[in-house]
Amino acid sequence: MEMPKAELSTPSSSSSSSSSSASLQNTKEDETLKTVPFPSAGDRAPNHEDDLRSFLLPEAHHLPVTPPSAIEANFTCYFALDFLKPGHDQYIYRHANGLCVIGLAPTHVALKEEGGVVRVDFNVGKSDRSEMKVTGKRKRNAKHFESNTALCKVFTNGNFFLARCCVKGSLLEVNDRLIKQPDLLNTSQADREGYLAIIMPKPADWLKIKDSLLNYEDYKKLRGII
Repeated sequence: MEMPKAELSTPSSSSSSSSSSASLQNTKEDETLKTVPFPSAGDRAPNHEDDLRSFLLPEAHHLPVTPPSAIEANFTCYFALDFLKPGHDQYIYRHANGLCVIGLAPTHVALKEEGGVVRVDFNVGKSDRSEMKVTGKRKRNAKHFESNTALCKVFTNGNFFLARCCVKGSLLEVNDRLIKQPDLLNTSQADREGYLAIIMPKPADWLKIKDSLLNYEDYKKLRGII
């Protein structure tokens, strides 16, 4: 018996057309890739070393004339000029956490007298501020004072002056070092080791008094400080 011959199958016309189209498309893509320039590896990758160098080593003309002090870097400086009396200039250094450091401004009248400050007394009559002790995170026993409340007496050789709280808030501590070392007020460290007290005002109370205070630049202009 004769076996049937196997029929040879040939690709259909549609398959042949599809194959030709794909081949033509690949050829065009190859030609396109040859004409489009690719960035080099250095161009594609960000130069982190240059960014880091510019951050750590900024150009000289971008730097301030003098570097900021520790006070300027950590606090916003405010000043109360002629507070209740002429020449009674005080500073209020406000930290980002809301604490206010209170002290005598360099132009305070007491610091201009011969010999400067010779004694500091936190006993202002009704109470001795240096005996107030605040405890715990909730600042128990903190006394709440008005902005015009007397904070301490500052003595010179011939006079004494009352330093005020300047802001309404809770008195957290006084710098009792000044009792034994009043001369700290006469040194260049008066705005650091020679501060008078630390007060925490309520946010609403701070907003009320903030507008009456001067910033550092306006203070220098009004007092002729270069």
